[in-house]
Amino acid sequence: MPLTSHLAELRSCLIKALAAVLAAFIPSFTYAELIFGALTVPLKSLQIPGLKLIGTAVSEAFFTKMKVAFIASIFLTFPVILWQTWRFIAPGLYEDEKRYARSFVFFGSLFFLLGAWFCYEVMFRVGFRFLLERYQVIEVRPAIRIAEYLSFSSSLLLAFGVVFELPIVAYFLTRIGLMDHRFLIREIRYGVIFIFILAAVLAPPDIVAHVLLSFPLAVLYGVSIGAAYLASRNRS
Repeated sequence: MPLTSHLAELRSCLIKALAAVLAAFIPSFTYAELIFGALTVPLKSLQIPGLKLIGTAVSEAFFTKMKVAFIASIFLTFPVILWQTWRFIAPGLYEDEKRYARSFVFFGSLFFLLGAWFCYEVMFRVGFRFLLERYQVIEVRPAIRIAEYLSFSSSLLLAFGVVFELPIVAYFLTRIGLMDHRFLIREIRYGVIFIFILAAVLAPPDIVAHVLLSFPLAVLYGVSIGAAYLASRNRS
């Protein structure tokens, strides 16, 4: 395919993915208050003395609800986003490689949700407690803006969802012959650099968030080596 055809196909996939997100926005907006309430549960459960969520602008509550609905739409339509991604790369694959499409979408979506769940249940509680207890050390009562909290928490949720895709990507790239576990082991030095760069790109502009994301990324790199090894054995 010429470059213009590739660009046209990319545009088509992006439009369909965006249309799915927009279609999911309306029901997400309807339940945005419940979703935001669920996002604040890990924060409120810490029982930090004096902790409260505040708003400092007239429109802050409304735009926070809009952002919550948009983020929820991404989670709801992530299988569609993965499917459109697969549709874009499928023309470059052999016929026997295209049969992995359903598995890629299913396990990709599963690991994305698993990453978000891990962030919500583990990293939120550990990270929030560590950060907010610093207020107690300096005897200051924390008052957190809802917009800042949403930005921080949603960025981490999406970041963990994305990085949990690494083993899936490694498995399928090995199955189609583009890499193997030996490559990941041989290039582990560059893998470490990639981990810190990816953490800096995905995480909010906060050094603690980078550290919270870098450790699971390092673990997932090891899991990716195992996934690539398993895929290479299945190919043989």
